[in-house]
Amino acid sequence: MKRWWRGTFGLVAAVAFGFALATLAIGVVAFETTHEALELQLDHRIAIETQALIDEGQDGPDGIAAAIRRREAASSTASLGYLLVNAAGRPLAGTLDTIVPTKPGYVELLPYRADGQDRIAQSLTTALPEGHRLLVAADRAAIDEMDNSFIKLFLGAFGTMLLLGITAAWVVGIVTRRRLARIDHTASAIIAGDLSRRVPLSGSGDEFDGVAETLNLMLDRIGGLMENLRQVSSDVAHDLRTPLTRLQNRLDEALRERDPELQRQAIEAAATEAGELLEVFSALLRIAEVEGMAARAHFQTVDLSAVVADVAEAFRPSMESSGHQLVISIASDVTLPGDRRLLQQMLTNLLDNAVQHTPQGTTVRIVLDRADDSIRLIIADDGPGVEEDEAQELFNRFARVDRSRSTPGHGLGLAMVAAIVTAHSGKAAIAARPGFGVHISV
Repeated sequence: MKRWWRGTFGLVAAVAFGFALATLAIGVVAFETTHEALELQLDHRIAIETQALIDEGQDGPDGIAAAIRRREAASSTASLGYLLVNAAGRPLAGTLDTIVPTKPGYVELLPYRADGQDRIAQSLTTALPEGHRLLVAADRAAIDEMDNSFIKLFLGAFGTMLLLGITAAWVVGIVTRRRLARIDHTASAIIAGDLSRRVPLSGSGDEFDGVAETLNLMLDRIGGLMENLRQVSSDVAHDLRTPLTRLQNRLDEALRERDPELQRQAIEAAATEAGELLEVFSALLRIAEVEGMAARAHFQTVDLSAVVADVAEAFRPSMESSGHQLVISIASDVTLPGDRRLLQQMLTNLLDNAVQHTPQGTTVRIVLDRADDSIRLIIADDGPGVEEDEAQELFNRFARVDRSRSTPGHGLGLAMVAAIVTAHSGKAAIAARPGFGVHISV
């Protein structure tokens, strides 16, 4: 409760209260402005009436007294009252029941009696020759009624704004708590171990749905990483069991061997096995590092056209010596934010695969261009290709097609390619037969 203003209800209520205060402030300004305008208008009316009496009574106080009597007899000046007194203060004309101020000028609140009741008037006292004084007053009942109407109106507006604000805060608080409760329930289920749970969407496309979609994408990413971790653990246990067994056998053989030369050969074979295992673990650690997106912090603008051209030219001699043909089509000035070294490694892995897993006479094509607003890189060959069901698994660690198991490698090259492409916010896919190809879009 000490921090209620930080909640949805408190924030909306505070905003509503602010609007109510603004309404009240506007009402006060409008009241004062209208009140002053009405008083000025009444003063102007009194001044005109006073001047009219003076103009009619040009022969002095007697003429003014006659003009006052005519007006009161005709009742033509509703809500106006008159009183003419001599220097001694004795009334000469007029029926206004009040005391004429001795000082000339306006009096905003002049008490008087009418119909047996005490009332308030706004008046102007004018000094006349021989000490006479003329008082013209107008009843303030109309102004008071207008003031009361304004006060009631703006108090009502203030109360309505405050009530609507509190109601809106209550409704918004309920809706917000319900929507946040869905996220909370999903998070609680995930904490309890149900990693398949996702935040439900209302379908309205509002801010909550936007947050829910972002959270679901994050959960999908976390789920993918967890699945990837489980896969890596399983693959490491499965695929490294054989080389570890061979290493153990080599070491046992070296321990049993009595001939120094044969013992040395067994140790050398074990060292070779250990070196291969270290290469595998180094590759796994490198893939994990790339998948951790740490490389993005050091991204710079890279001329991808130059990188592809350099790697292609570096591979051309080895391809020609192995009976392969390299065809390139590279658009100029294709750049992207990235890591030059990782991009070179990606291209190297793909071209290595093309050389190792295709027969002589195979043509390898490299295509780099722009398609719409994305960059497209294709490395494909016209070799035997792979089955569709095999292609789906090739980006996984240790994934190898059956005919490639007799060739050097550990099935980590395409996994590294997929990690590098993902780190550059791109997508990689295996092209369908004929041939084998990897299509990359960034």
